[in-house]
Amino acid sequence: MRTKEITKPILIKKPRVNVVTLGCSKNIYDSEVLMGQLKGSAFDVVHESDKMRSDDIIVINTCGFIDNAKQESIDTILQYSELKDQGKVGKVIVTGCLSERYKPELEAEITNVDAYFGTNDLQNILHSIGADYRHELIGERLLTTPSHFAYFKIAEGCNRPCSFCAIPLMRGKHVSTPIDQLVKNAESLVKNGTKELILIAQDLTYYGLDLYGKRNLDELLRRLSDVNGVEWIRMQYAYPSGFPMEVLDVMNERDNICKYLDMPLQHITDNMLKSMRRGLTKQKTIDVVNEIRDRVPNIAMRTTLITGYPGETQQDFEEMAQWVEDTKFDRLGCFTYSHEEKTHAHTLVDDVPEEVKQERADAIMEIQQGISFDKNQEKIGNTYKVLIDKKDGGYFVGRTEYDSPEVDNEVLIDAAIDYAAVGTFVNVKINTAEDFDLYGQIVK
Repeated sequence: MRTKEITKPILIKKPRVNVVTLGCSKNIYDSEVLMGQLKGSAFDVVHESDKMRSDDIIVINTCGFIDNAKQESIDTILQYSELKDQGKVGKVIVTGCLSERYKPELEAEITNVDAYFGTNDLQNILHSIGADYRHELIGERLLTTPSHFAYFKIAEGCNRPCSFCAIPLMRGKHVSTPIDQLVKNAESLVKNGTKELILIAQDLTYYGLDLYGKRNLDELLRRLSDVNGVEWIRMQYAYPSGFPMEVLDVMNERDNICKYLDMPLQHITDNMLKSMRRGLTKQKTIDVVNEIRDRVPNIAMRTTLITGYPGETQQDFEEMAQWVEDTKFDRLGCFTYSHEEKTHAHTLVDDVPEEVKQERADAIMEIQQGISFDKNQEKIGNTYKVLIDKKDGGYFVGRTEYDSPEVDNEVLIDAAIDYAAVGTFVNVKINTAEDFDLYGQIVK
C-alpha cells in the first residue's frame, strides 16, 4: 500500500524593509506609522540600519521644505540608488514631501528608483511592498524615538497663506484628527511606555476648526491630559495669528501640560510681516507674546526666525535683532530664506546675497546664545523635574519641561556620581550652567 506524500507549503521569506527618514518630526511620525503597518503585515522592518542586505527594500521618506533639505534628500536617493546598482540592496522606494512636489522631475532624473510616492500615499506604498493596509492598526506605530517620548501628530496640512512656505503644496489643506481617535492613540502609546506626548502639526492652533467649527485645542489638551500615564504634554508649531488663549488656562490647570510653547514668528518688522502674509503687525506680535507670558509667567517660549527674505533691508534686520535682544526668548532658531518655486514669495526678487543671509542668521544666534547663557545662570541652585533621554559618555542626559528633544537645552548628570534609568523622571539640582547645557546632581 502506497503512503500518501505530504507536501509542506513553501514559505517565501519576505524581504526586510529599511526606512530612512529625513526632515522634521512630522516625517518621523509618518515613518513610524508606515513601519507599524509593515510590522502588522509580518515584515521585518528597521529604521536607518547601516547593515545592508542584498534583498532590502529601502523606503526613503524625503523632505522638500528648503534648499538644504531638498539637497540632502536628493543625495540620499542617489546614495541608495547607487547601492541598488551595485546589488547591495534590492528595491528603492521614495516617498514624502520631495517626491510629492517634484515627482515628474525625479522620475526623469533618477530613473532606477522603483517607485515614487507622495505624502498621502500610505496604502499605495504598502501595496508596492506587498503589504496590506490594516484599518485596525490605525494609531499603531513603531517608534523610532526612545519609547518614553513620542511625536503626536494631531492634524495634517495647512490653510495659512504664508508667502515663503511650500508646505500646503506638499501636505494639502488642514485636516484635524478627531479627538476620540487621538485619545485612543495616546492610550496605545502609554501602554508601550510612552510618558511624553509632543503635539505636532503644521499649525496646532487651527486644530478643530474643520471638524468642530471652532478652535478646539484646549478641549483636546484636557482629554489627553486625562489619559492615565501621560506625564508630559508638549506643544510645538503654534501659529500666532488667532492663537486660542484658553489653551493657556488648561496649561495652568494641568500639571502634566508642559509650560512650553513653540511659536514660529519668522520676523518682526511690519513690512516683512506684511510681505510674508503672516496676518499680524509688529505690535500685534508683541502683544501676543506679552499676553502669553502674562497668563503663564513661568512659560518657556521658543520661536524661529528667517533672515534674508526678499526686500529685507539692513534696517529690517537691525530692528529684528533689537527685538530679539529685548524679548529674550527662552529658545530660538534662525534660518536663512530659501526661494521656493510656486510660493507667493517666488514672484519677488531674491535680492539678499546668501552670505548676508547667513551673516544675519549668525548674528541673531549670537544674541540668543548670550540670552540663553544668562537664563541658564539664573537656574543655578534650583531643582527641576528631569526626564532622562539617554546615557552619553560619562553623563546621563535629560530635559526639563522647558525643553524639546533635539532642539533645546539638555541637563547633564555625572554618571560617576549618580545613576538614572533612561525613560524615568528624576529631580535634579542645577550646579553649573553653560550656553545651552545645565549640569546638576540628582536630589533624592
